Amino acid sequence: MWNQKVEPGWQRTYEEVILGIREWRWQHPKATLKEIEEAVDRGWARVRARLVQDLALGSAAKDLSRIQGDEGSRCPRCEHPLESRGQRIRRLTTYYEQTIELKRSYGVCPACGTGLFPPG
Repeated sequence: MWNQKVEPGWQRTYEEVILGIREWRWQHPKATLKEIEEAVDRGWARVRARLVQDLALGSAAKDLSRIQGDEGSRCPRCEHPLESRGQRIRRLTTYYEQTIELKRSYGVCPACGTGLFPPG
């Protein structure tokens, strides 16, 4: 799930956020505790989004070809096995309007036509 390829990107995001919060504080020396808290929360939301994205992309569920025959590769509507339709990018919005991109398998049920991204 976690590997050496994703960690440098996560580390860069973390360092950028810390520097950004320090810069914000320098520019706002009279900020209230509430304003400081909001600035920190906005910054940590970037780190959180990056971590969520990396952990989701590390999931085996992102690839239907790896889970064929498992319960996770069945249509939630009619229980027929899903057919993989390749990889697609899914964009989601997390807290503080942070966008994450997940490249995952997209499956379609040949019986009822339901399409979905696998969970996880």
